[in-house]
Amino acid sequence: MGEFWDDVERHVVRYGGAFTPEIIARAEGSFVYTEDGRRILDFTSGQMSAILGHAHPEIVATVREQIGQLDHLFSGMLSRPVVELCRRLAASLPEPLSKTLLLTTGAESNEAAVRMAKLVTGRHEVVSFARSWHGMTQAAAAATYSAGRKGYGPASPGNFAIPTPNSYRPDFTTPSGELDWRRQLDFGFELVDAQSVGSLAACIVEPILSSGGVIEPPPGYLVALQERCRERGMLLILDEAQTGLCRTGTWYAFQRDGVVPDMLTLSKTLGAGLPLAAVVTSEEIEAEAHARGFLFYTTHVSDPLPAAVGNAVLTILERDALDQRAQKLGDQLRRGLLELRDRHAVVGDVRGRGLLQGIELVLDRATKEGADRLGAAVTRRCLDLGLHMNVVQLPGMGGVFRIAPPLNSTEEEISLGLEMLDTALAQATEGQ
Repeated sequence: MGEFWDDVERHVVRYGGAFTPEIIARAEGSFVYTEDGRRILDFTSGQMSAILGHAHPEIVATVREQIGQLDHLFSGMLSRPVVELCRRLAASLPEPLSKTLLLTTGAESNEAAVRMAKLVTGRHEVVSFARSWHGMTQAAAAATYSAGRKGYGPASPGNFAIPTPNSYRPDFTTPSGELDWRRQLDFGFELVDAQSVGSLAACIVEPILSSGGVIEPPPGYLVALQERCRERGMLLILDEAQTGLCRTGTWYAFQRDGVVPDMLTLSKTLGAGLPLAAVVTSEEIEAEAHARGFLFYTTHVSDPLPAAVGNAVLTILERDALDQRAQKLGDQLRRGLLELRDRHAVVGDVRGRGLLQGIELVLDRATKEGADRLGAAVTRRCLDLGLHMNVVQLPGMGGVFRIAPPLNSTEEEISLGLEMLDTALAQATEGQ
């Protein structure tokens, strides 16, 4: 055990926060298991990705069969799993979203979408939320404002942030004190217009900002945002890395809002934990991009192995009606989280949709003073009890727990997670 952590200290690059102080040996269903035999309930589906839990038998069988038949190809070659997945994604989406590019990660899919938008529009400026997270590669990182901007030199030119519509912490308010998101949106685009050199290409946003603190734009917001984009000749890109494929109780989160984006990016949930991502757009946009010489030739574009996994994921989601299950379990989770808010004064807000929900911890509900240290303490206590939680800690906000269990969790597992979180909150606040 000590030798393992010594090797970590000597040889592993630290790429974010502290590593979880456990050696994970295996995972199955909704649980991961440590090398010393502890069972930990995974309330984040890995990196918000394992929507079918870990080691799902049908995913395991697909990988075993496909890797022995066709795993990786020259990037200009196509295979049946790739074309089938493109066809099936189109069938799951409204018109005109019908053309798909298959890649590996969310950052890569956002990179490709932004690149395509710039080429098609002939412009270069990109707008995103001030609490956004779209990835760590160049264009994706330039459109990411929640973290990771300092110390790396200039970002891509022409990136602008607009205020995040956070109903719990409103910056523009109505006379009754609620978020005046219309005025906020107008203000944001006034600033964009003032800074723009007349080259606005795209706006990329998440329907629910996950790393930004599980912030859900109010109903009507995305429609108004799309109108602002249309007025300026911009393309709207929706990043559904975490919200896509049944997570929020519908197949895609944007369906609640009655909008259809110009481009949709998927990742995480599409591969159910394996590296698979996609950009889906219209035939018109794809044709224009191709005519202008669109190039996104990567090593693992259109790889057959992850595409076969994606097809298995879609089959399971459809057959088991996991959109409906996410809604049902999400209702159970929401009820439990609201009960925690009633019992614990440090729970300031409960928000989210389906099986992507969050609770924001505060030191004082009246002032909404952040509770960063408490968030870290609750995280540690949860792990001690056998529950893996993820806390987002951003400037100006308290600790926000992102809760995203697998879609095929049992009601008992949801209850177990809520019980352990209840205990952790009580123990972490004891004596405060």
